[in-house]
Amino acid sequence: LQVEESAISLWNWTVTKHMGAVIGDEQRAKLRFVACRLICLCEGSDPPEGTIRRQILMSMKTGKGWLDIGKAGLADGFLENAMHSVEKLYAQLRKGSEDETDIQVHRADVEKSLFKVLSYQAESVFAQGDFQKAMMCVQRCKDMLMKLPKETCYLSILCYNFGVETYERKRYEQSSFWLSQSYDIGKMDMKYSVGKEMQAKVLRLLATTYFEWDCSLYLDKALKAINLANQENLHPAGFFLKVKILLKSGASDEDINSALAEFTHLEMSLDFCLNTAKLLLEHGRESVGFDFLKSVPERFESSPDLGKITLLHIEFLLQNKRELLAKQKIEEVIIGHYTGKQLLPEALNQLHIILWDRAAKHYEEKSYSEALHWYNYSVSFYTPGQIDQNLAKLQRNMASCYLHLKQVDKAKEAVKQAERCDPNSIFTKFSVYKIAVMEKDTDKAVEAVIEMGKLAEKPSEHEDKLRVDKNTGSNLLSLAAQIALENDQQIVAIKALEYLSEHLQDCRQLFAALKCLVRLMLAKVMAENAEKRDEDINSILTYLNLTHKKLAESFTEQNFTGDMRILEAHWFRKVAWNLAVQFKDSPEKMRDFFVLSFKLSQFCPSDKAVLIAQKTCLLMAAAIDLELGRQQATPSEQTEVFSQALQHLQTCKEIWKVLKLTGDFAKDPTDTLLLLYEFEARSKLNDPTLHNLMESVWEQPQIEIKTLEIIASLAMEPPARYPVLCKKALKSAVNLHRKQAVIDAVKFSKCLHSLINISLPTGLTDLDTCVLQEVWDYFEDALSVVSSTDAYPEMEILWLMTRAWNTGIFQYTVGKYKEAEQWCGLGMRFLNHLGSLKKSYE
Repeated sequence: LQVEESAISLWNWTVTKHMGAVIGDEQRAKLRFVACRLICLCEGSDPPEGTIRRQILMSMKTGKGWLDIGKAGLADGFLENAMHSVEKLYAQLRKGSEDETDIQVHRADVEKSLFKVLSYQAESVFAQGDFQKAMMCVQRCKDMLMKLPKETCYLSILCYNFGVETYERKRYEQSSFWLSQSYDIGKMDMKYSVGKEMQAKVLRLLATTYFEWDCSLYLDKALKAINLANQENLHPAGFFLKVKILLKSGASDEDINSALAEFTHLEMSLDFCLNTAKLLLEHGRESVGFDFLKSVPERFESSPDLGKITLLHIEFLLQNKRELLAKQKIEEVIIGHYTGKQLLPEALNQLHIILWDRAAKHYEEKSYSEALHWYNYSVSFYTPGQIDQNLAKLQRNMASCYLHLKQVDKAKEAVKQAERCDPNSIFTKFSVYKIAVMEKDTDKAVEAVIEMGKLAEKPSEHEDKLRVDKNTGSNLLSLAAQIALENDQQIVAIKALEYLSEHLQDCRQLFAALKCLVRLMLAKVMAENAEKRDEDINSILTYLNLTHKKLAESFTEQNFTGDMRILEAHWFRKVAWNLAVQFKDSPEKMRDFFVLSFKLSQFCPSDKAVLIAQKTCLLMAAAIDLELGRQQATPSEQTEVFSQALQHLQTCKEIWKVLKLTGDFAKDPTDTLLLLYEFEARSKLNDPTLHNLMESVWEQPQIEIKTLEIIASLAMEPPARYPVLCKKALKSAVNLHRKQAVIDAVKFSKCLHSLINISLPTGLTDLDTCVLQEVWDYFEDALSVVSSTDAYPEMEILWLMTRAWNTGIFQYTVGKYKEAEQWCGLGMRFLNHLGSLKKSYE
């Protein structure tokens, strides 16, 4: 009992809270669900009549609640419970009454609940897509209407709703069934019918359903339905649909005129009449359509919208290629405009659109004079001195026509008017540009391009009316470049392409523009004097740097594939390479192009050819930096270029490691060049890691004599000063000379000369005994080679003799008489090997 009371309290609380909008439909359905289940649990084996009635009510409302929130599956169980409870109630009522009159009263009482349950069940199974069950439920409801006539309207609308839903889902067969049922049910009891307007509405949708389902097959049914609808209630929609069906059926003009006559006295809006006329004309019924259109003004004499009729008339005259008649109508409108019969602003705008569309059509057909004729109609509606963006666009369009007709003065006047109306429009600047190009006024054309470029960066707000999108600036600049090229104005084309390359979003178009720029600028450079080239070469470098930047950004561009990127990178890297080779007279430019070629090649697959190109670019760039460093005046400038060279070399070494894995490079001098370039850069930067670098060099078994001699030379080339490294390199070189099967006496003599010079500086007297002994050994080596060959240069022998003798003299001056005697004796030993000079020195 307590549970039952709680369930009833919950139910009543839900009702009051929902009425007060405290809870929503879904919360109400859930609370009803709980209350109803609790009541069912409390049901005894023989519940009283009141309890059964309460269960019927609660089950029905709970089921309906689930239906209303679109959860038909949850409603079924409650509606079944309601049906069982109705049967139970009827059985209980009959048990207590034997009189036939009482039984009829009870039956009528129960049938109301039964009808409701059946209608809800129909809604549920319909929502779940079970057409057959829904049909059975509705049929049972329909059978009960004789006893429940007041439910006629409800059941008719329910069937109509089913018809609407199935029509929207394009289930035309089901829709036609439900709509037919709705109409039939609506006729069953006129007292409780839905009314003629609703019946007509049902029939119009039924006609539409037949029409859209299969017009050829169900045309008669569609026509019958719409005729019935119009008999029930005349309505513009019924009139329009009937005309539509007749047109589809191929009815004669006479039949259509008869249909139109039926609705002569019907109240219809002007727009509705115009739509009807348009329908007729679109179906090729010109005679009927134009006659109907002519009758419309009589019905709307006082309407300010009469201009719409004229517009439709003009539109269809043009569509039917009756241009002359259309022109007559337009001229009538122009006359009316200046005699107090102006069109409303909306209609006038529509007329301008018609005129411009016609002019554009003639323009596309290259009938420029005819296009001007239509544009002039549009101009007729503007007052002198009027400022309007649309007028500016109109004047620009006219200027284009005049240019095609070679009427430059008229074109200039039209553009002047456009500038007056809209001076900050990119379209106006483009018109100025076209005239400047045609007149070969390079300065004015370049000025116009610059203005266009600025406007492309930030389109003005009013140009939104002209539908300026983000690509408009780029499109106009692209067209400007094309026009300049067609007129052999390369300077103007270059300027247009420069701005274009800054604004293009499409990668393919961008790289095409950059290619064109590079080609044009190269042609310009080739034709110029050397003095004027620098600025243009810098421009080419700028283009290639922009290319590198855009290639890097192109990875986020979906329409630009990897293969496209590779093709573009190859093209530009090769151009940069060729330019580097071409401008060898300008080391800095040469280096910059080699560096760019390397950077661009990084977007290409790392195959052998690309790796070789990358290695060569970096080696050349490093070599040029080193050469520039030797020529720089200030230490800071030297440091900058030597550091830059070192960076190139580090990258090159990494590439070289990979490249050596691809084949045999035994005869390739890259290792030697990398060593020498790195040694020079580090030595001139006073790099503390230089000695570590050389440790690995001394251990190389295959190092060449020439390499060691160059290292020795570089070690003492300012700003570098590394006498120890120089001496070590020369000693290694001398040793390698001695190991040769046949000693090259000339090369040996030069190498030994340098070694003795670095070991025995001129003018020093206080020398360490060890140093003197080391140098003594060098002289002995020289004497050994001199004694074994006649090829030793005589001047070198003389130099050796003199250095040895002078060393002895220096020793004598400091009191080292024994050492002095030894060194002077050493010098005398070289005297015997002199040739023609011997007598002079004896």
